[in-house]
Amino acid sequence: MSEQGSWRELRDRRMAEPGAAEAYEAARIAYELGRTVRTMREGRGWSQSDLAREAGMTQSAVARFEGGGTVPTLPVLERLARALGADLEVRLTPKAPAA
Repeated sequence: MSEQGSWRELRDRRMAEPGAAEAYEAARIAYELGRTVRTMREGRGWSQSDLAREAGMTQSAVARFEGGGTVPTLPVLERLARALGADLEVRLTPKAPAA
């Protein structure tokens, strides 16, 4: 079996474990939020330390957030949004009913 096939089997087994899909989704969201904040920060020409100072955080907390290493709380998202001059929107969107 190829190395890629082994990896896929391992991934499939792990995703079948209880709670794995939810953990994966939380990690995906954290990564996307971090990427967005990094893009906005870089667009302002700020370092992580600059953003940390404006948001009342530490540079290491900003680095972890931008890397998707933490699932942020709403207060942290609010502080980052305020520091970046952005609006924070949290939405729940109904899924289409199953056919």
